[in-house]
Amino acid sequence: MAQRLDEDFLRLSRQRDDLGGLVLAYLCSGRNCMFAGKFAISRLELEKVLALYDPVFHHALVHQVRLDPRVGSQTHLGIVLFCLGYPDQASARSKAAIAEARRLAHPASLAPSLSLDCMLLSLVGDNAGLNERANQLIAVTTEHGFPHWAAQGSIYCGWLKVENGYLAEGISLLQTGATAHRGAGAELWVPYFLVLLARAYEKSGQFEEANTQLNDALGIASRTGGRWLLAEVYRHKGQLLQRHGHTEAAEELYRKALSISKEQEAKLWELRAAVSLASLRRYQGRHAEARNFLAPVYGWFIEGFDTPDLKEAKALLDELSA
Repeated sequence: MAQRLDEDFLRLSRQRDDLGGLVLAYLCSGRNCMFAGKFAISRLELEKVLALYDPVFHHALVHQVRLDPRVGSQTHLGIVLFCLGYPDQASARSKAAIAEARRLAHPASLAPSLSLDCMLLSLVGDNAGLNERANQLIAVTTEHGFPHWAAQGSIYCGWLKVENGYLAEGISLLQTGATAHRGAGAELWVPYFLVLLARAYEKSGQFEEANTQLNDALGIASRTGGRWLLAEVYRHKGQLLQRHGHTEAAEELYRKALSISKEQEAKLWELRAAVSLASLRRYQGRHAEARNFLAPVYGWFIEGFDTPDLKEAKALLDELSA
C-alpha cells in the first residue's frame, strides 16, 4: 500500500514540477523499497534525494516532516549499501548522516540516524562502536523525550549485554525494548530485533524460545511485505536447526536464503548464506564442493575486507583450500 502511494506521490510531483514534492516522494519510495527488499531501486531513489535536495530552497520540508531529507536519505542508504555488499560505503553514509544532523542541531533527525547506525554496527559486528553509539542514542532520547528511539536504544544495550556474557540481563533489556517499540504499533524493524532476541535465547540454551522469535519474524515479513531481512531470518533459522542436528532442514533454509538474496541483489546476505552452506558442506566432508560454491560469491566483493563477514569467508576458503 505504501509503495502504491509512493507512485501516486511521484506522479503528482512530476506533473506539478514540484521539486520539494519529488524530494519527499523519492525519500518515501527509497525507504519503502528498502523495506520491501528492493535494494538496488532503493539506492537509486535515495540518491535522487541527495541530488535534488537544496537545504536553503527546501528548508521548509524539515519542519513539515520533522526529518531532514538529506539526513534521512543517507541514514537509510547506510542499511541499503550494506545489504548490497558495500559495507565501507555504508559506514561512510551512516556517519555522514549523523554529522549532518549534529551540524543542523536537529534532534529529530539525529535520533533516527544514531539508531540506524546502531543497527548497522550490530550487523557488522562492531561491538565497541555499537557501545559508543548506543550511549549517544540514549543520551539524545533521554534529553529530548523520544520514546520510540529510546526503546531501540534499550534493545542495542541489551544485545551488548548478551555479547558480553550477561545473558539474563541482556534478554530482559531486549524484551523490554522490543515490547516498548511494538507498543505503538511499530513493526518495520521488529524482525531484526526478534533475530537478536532469538540469538540471545539460543546463547542461553533456550532453543524453543529462539525458534519462536524467528517464526514471529517470518510472520511479520509475510503479513507486512517487509522482506529486507527475510534471507537472514531463514539463515538464522537454518543455523539453529543445524546446531541441533537437523542438517537437511538447515540446508533447505540456507538455499531459500540464497534464493531470496540473489533475487534482491543483496550480496551481503548472499555471502552469509553461502558461508553457512559451505560450512555445512565442510562438516559433511565435501570440501571441494564447498570451496567452488563459496569462492565466486566472495570474489565479487571489492571492499569491506576488514569486516567479520569477509574475514570469516576468507578464513573458510583458506581452510577449504588447504
